[in-house]
Amino acid sequence: MDLIAQARKQGIQTEYIDGQGRRHVADMAALKLILNALPPLTARRFIGQPVVVRSGWPARSELSQAATLPVEWEIVDRRGVMAAGNSRDRSIVWPQDLPPGIYRLHLTDAASSREELPLIVAPATAFGGDFDRGWLLAVQLYGVRSARNWGMGDFTDLQGLIELAHHFGADGVGLNPLHALFDDRPGDCSPYSPNSRLFLNALYIDVEQLAEFRADDAPLDGLARLRASDVVDYAAVAELKWRALRSAFAAFKSDPDLERRQDFENFRAERGAPLSRFACFEVLRHKFKVPWWEWPDEWRQPEAAKCDRLRGGPQAAEIEFVEFVQWIADRQLGACKALAGKLGMKVGLYLDVAVGVQGDGFDAWNEQAAISRHLAVGAPPDPLNTAGQNWGLAGFNAAGLELRSFEPYCEMLRASMRHAGAIRLDHVLGLKRLYLVPHGLGAAAGAYVRMPFEALLAATALESASHLCVVIGEDLGTVPEGFREQMADWGIWSYLVMMFEHDDHGTFRGTDHYRANALVTFNTHDLSTYAGWRAFSDLKLKRSLGIDPGESDAARWHALTMLDDVLRRHGIDGNDLYAVANFLSRTRSRLLAIALEDLLGLTEQPNIPGTVNEHPNWRRRLPVPVEQIASAIDVAALRSATRERSTAR
Repeated sequence: MDLIAQARKQGIQTEYIDGQGRRHVADMAALKLILNALPPLTARRFIGQPVVVRSGWPARSELSQAATLPVEWEIVDRRGVMAAGNSRDRSIVWPQDLPPGIYRLHLTDAASSREELPLIVAPATAFGGDFDRGWLLAVQLYGVRSARNWGMGDFTDLQGLIELAHHFGADGVGLNPLHALFDDRPGDCSPYSPNSRLFLNALYIDVEQLAEFRADDAPLDGLARLRASDVVDYAAVAELKWRALRSAFAAFKSDPDLERRQDFENFRAERGAPLSRFACFEVLRHKFKVPWWEWPDEWRQPEAAKCDRLRGGPQAAEIEFVEFVQWIADRQLGACKALAGKLGMKVGLYLDVAVGVQGDGFDAWNEQAAISRHLAVGAPPDPLNTAGQNWGLAGFNAAGLELRSFEPYCEMLRASMRHAGAIRLDHVLGLKRLYLVPHGLGAAAGAYVRMPFEALLAATALESASHLCVVIGEDLGTVPEGFREQMADWGIWSYLVMMFEHDDHGTFRGTDHYRANALVTFNTHDLSTYAGWRAFSDLKLKRSLGIDPGESDAARWHALTMLDDVLRRHGIDGNDLYAVANFLSRTRSRLLAIALEDLLGLTEQPNIPGTVNEHPNWRRRLPVPVEQIASAIDVAALRSATRERSTAR
């Protein structure tokens, strides 16, 4: 079998059409690297893909000609056989009374050939929210300044932001990903490049809120400098916080409050084996100080028995410390959720979920079959990123997910939805196909690899309904035909950015264009702020860094004119941020996000894609402390702009 045929058999697209209608053919060398990096898809003879049953909908699967009739089938989970039957023709009608969940389907034909694959019973759609329309205050939590934090925003600041958002009439607070990063690599601060999507970044803990915290653990001189800084000094913040956390843990161990100890044990039980493995991984990572694939053979695979032995040895206290820190982070974030609920906010926390993980992190070690560490997720060249994008992240693969009955994906969703009323799946296009780039090659050398789209949508709906959590898919970029329609059919919302909602002549689309089940916003963290957009700051900065902004000054002037035009057409005076917020508030879209940077009139954006050290990505702090934000913006104008969807009284 030649390379092209092998690639196609494994779901690798050997060519694609980009957003401008141009055909791209995959590089043969890159294709071979991608093929070798992916686990082989199971060759199925009877049913070609995972079976999806939607509650209340008739469901059937057709058997291929390779199956010798009759075919016996069993639907199995950890409790045993949940349903069974046989088919004497080439069609199986699935039972409608199975509880929602993910099962294994066992098939045996008359020739004693066997096949096994996942079967998902899901609600007809994801949770749709129990509100009409609302809006969210979007914040980069690390950048929040306050009189009391330790140089970066924390969960106590988040409580302040929730109260502030409620005062403004918002229904929740949207945040950057809160995923766990690497505690010994504080400079790797991108929230979109996590160690693990299953656990939390401990630097968001407010250590002063710990019952075991002692005032002398707060070095006043160091804190004064960190509080005054215009950028987050992650290394210094990490040094102080980890020292305080270790001191608090020592106090917890030496004289534990019985109620707190019980809550800690409850948390360990709640998070179960993944927490135990994460703690073991972190201890091993610190011990060996090399990527996990270079560890001694006995530790290269996450085995429960070996982790249990590690827990019983000299590293027991270190393992418990990792779990202690995650307990504190979880409970502090949970308190934020509880506060939003108490205030009657319709959404509460809207959390972002990164598209992938670092290849040397916990998730990649923990799910070696389902996560491809030799390939990086990215995006092909487009007008905004003419060289393409390589995000350096390891993503899921179809073969491993199907082998594990989609548990790694569901586990990620459960962790993200634990305290959220809504989540955003970054680059949701990856549920249908992932653009993968072999390590060492440029972004343009990548290729698309198909994913089990229907099964992943079903798994998303399953977890969404279970957690009563709205799911928003960031569906920007080169979108396959029919993708948004299929996503909408499953109740996954779209993500609409006004900057991109215009026709080929640059005319911004009117409010009637925006679909209802969507979150609408003017920009994103990867785009210019509103003030920066109007001032051409993003174009100037990118050019100064040698980056093609994909837009000329003349095109920007035209966009500004078109913005004035659409605002006038809707009877909106002026063109300040509140005019834009008024326009977006009138759309049918059920959620609107307004960035705090825009409310404060900032010109610098949080992140410039394609840069690492050239720009202080993910480091900029707000110039105004959270205690003074309400007096720094025009609250009356904000309430007026959002009055059609505001909860303010």
